[in-house]
Amino acid sequence: MLFELLGPVAGKALLDVGCGDGALASELSQRGAAVTGVDPDPAMIGAARRRAEKEDVQLWLVAGKSEALPFRDGEFDYVLAVTVLCFVPDAKLAIAEIARVLKPGGQLIIGELGSASLWAAYRRIRGWLGHPLWRAARFRSPAELRRLIGGAGLSVLEVRGAAYYPPCAAAAQLLVAVDPWLGRRTTLGAAFVAISAAKPVDANEVA
Repeated sequence: MLFELLGPVAGKALLDVGCGDGALASELSQRGAAVTGVDPDPAMIGAARRRAEKEDVQLWLVAGKSEALPFRDGEFDYVLAVTVLCFVPDAKLAIAEIARVLKPGGQLIIGELGSASLWAAYRRIRGWLGHPLWRAARFRSPAELRRLIGGAGLSVLEVRGAAYYPPCAAAAQLLVAVDPWLGRRTTLGAAFVAISAAKPVDANEVA
C-alpha cells in the first residue's frame, strides 16, 4: 500500500524518517530512488548500514530527530514516515520539519497506527500494564492526522486503511484477502492508516 501511494520513485531524492533497520529504505533504493535514512537511535543506523552492505544497496544514513531534521529546505522529492508520529513528543513540529525539507510539489507518505481498532485497544491495554513502548505511544484518527498535515501547509491527496482483522492469526488469514478492498473504501476499524499529501508549488516560483 505504501509503495502504491508513492508510485514510481526511480531517480528521485527520498527521505525515510525513522528508517529503523533500513528495510523500507533498502527496498526503495532497489526501486531506483536516491534514499536518505534518518533515525534518532544510533543502533538502528548501524543496523541499516549492515543491511545496506548485505543487500548491496546505497543508502545515506544520518542520526537525527524528526523534530529537527538535519537537511536543507526543499531537499527531497518524497518523504516517507512510517509509525513515527505516534512516538514523537511533538508531532506538529515533526510534520513542519518534513514540510520544510520537501520540494514544492513533493510528496509525503505517512503510515500510522490507527486509533479505533482492536489492535489499538490491545496496545493501549499493554501500555496501561506497563509496556514502555505502548505506554509512550499516541494513536491518532485519520481526522487528527489530516489536521496535522494541513496545519503544515500540505494538501492531503489520498487516505487508505489496512489491517481490519483483529490481533489473531486465524482471523488474519481469513480476512487478509479483503483488506485492500476495505482499505480503499473506509478507514473505520483499520489498525494502520496511510496518507499521501503534497507540498503546494509556489506560484511565484512557477512564474
